[in-house]
Amino acid sequence: MEAGLKQMLIDLETLKRSLPDPSHHASIDQMRSRVEYLATIANYGPTRRTKVKDMSAEVVDSNPYSRLMALQRMGIVENYERIRGFSVAIVGIGGVGSVAAEMLTRCGIGRLLLYDYDKVELANMNRLFFRPEQVGMTKTDAARQTLSDINPDVLIESYTLNITTVQGFETFMASLISKTDPQSKEGSGVDLVLSCVDNYEARMVVNQACNELNQTWMESGVSEDAVSGHIQLLIPGETACFACAPPLVVASGIDERTLKREGVCAASLPTTMGVVAGLLVQNTLKYLLKFGLVSPYLGYNALKDYFPTMEMKPNPQCSNASCLERQREFSLTKPARDAAAKAKMEAEALLAIECPVHADNEWNISVVDDSELDKADVRISDVLPEGLVHELPSADTIHQLPVPVDNTNTVDDLEDLRRQLEALNG
Repeated sequence: MEAGLKQMLIDLETLKRSLPDPSHHASIDQMRSRVEYLATIANYGPTRRTKVKDMSAEVVDSNPYSRLMALQRMGIVENYERIRGFSVAIVGIGGVGSVAAEMLTRCGIGRLLLYDYDKVELANMNRLFFRPEQVGMTKTDAARQTLSDINPDVLIESYTLNITTVQGFETFMASLISKTDPQSKEGSGVDLVLSCVDNYEARMVVNQACNELNQTWMESGVSEDAVSGHIQLLIPGETACFACAPPLVVASGIDERTLKREGVCAASLPTTMGVVAGLLVQNTLKYLLKFGLVSPYLGYNALKDYFPTMEMKPNPQCSNASCLERQREFSLTKPARDAAAKAKMEAEALLAIECPVHADNEWNISVVDDSELDKADVRISDVLPEGLVHELPSADTIHQLPVPVDNTNTVDDLEDLRRQLEALNG
């Protein structure tokens, strides 16, 4: 393109010189300025980021991981580079899932699996991530294109399928257990599944797959009015699965597709979806990198800025057979886990050594007991520099009462003096 524009400039200059009538020169100059503008835009083409072999904490403008590795230097994360060894599957690349995928990609996740069957539409432009030129592409292909440009270090696998079909479910299950991680460890599967779908049928499918595989996953959702949402951590056997406390639509056996009305769609705010996606990825990072408190359930009410949280225990009468099996397994291993946790706490308590807050004590500051001060022989020196005197008596001097003086001799002297004066006057 750049070569073609340069040739066009040469042709315009040649044309200008060949025309004998100067009245046409203004139009040619105008065309030339437009071509020069296009040539300038062409020089600012997209720049692709190169792959980075090792994460570095070096603070330079060319290091895409310097601000992420700063978490390690500040003591938030023990080893941030471990994120490259994790695999995360995202089901549903919509308003929440696409933003979550971008966040994880920018964080440097090792491997990302994307699942969706839909295509990008102009109706999706009110949300984040997708661009108008991607209309007509499958969401998985469009996401893969964008994410690969953002961070080529991330291994991205895309699956354009509907997991609620028999064939789609089988492919979904197989992809979760048979794929390799970035270190080429066979059969590693995924470390976490993120459900970002917009219907209960797909959520129940993800729930079934994760229960069968004993796979930890997180569920997310945004309300139909777009002003509230939630995230939830689901650990098979330990926490409630999606079937343990199902929504009314699921519990009633109603086909949710019958609830939709022609010409009526759910509301969608990029702000709410961005908040929910942020909470979901933040919880994911805490779970994978072992820092902070991983929320079992966190809600978001945009109207009141309210963030409710709670814990949900599994239902012993859950309708999901795989969930009941995971519950039995968890109850059998619970005593061993509790004993191991207690032993770890006791070991940490024995190893804990009380250290001074500051190893250096330049000013020789020490902390003593008040009782020691009472017993100590503390005295204040009365020696002052030359030329200075005490204005008040020393506080350390014991006040003594004056000793009575014998005034007998003084009275006799006065009587003798009085007689001498009288003799002189006489």
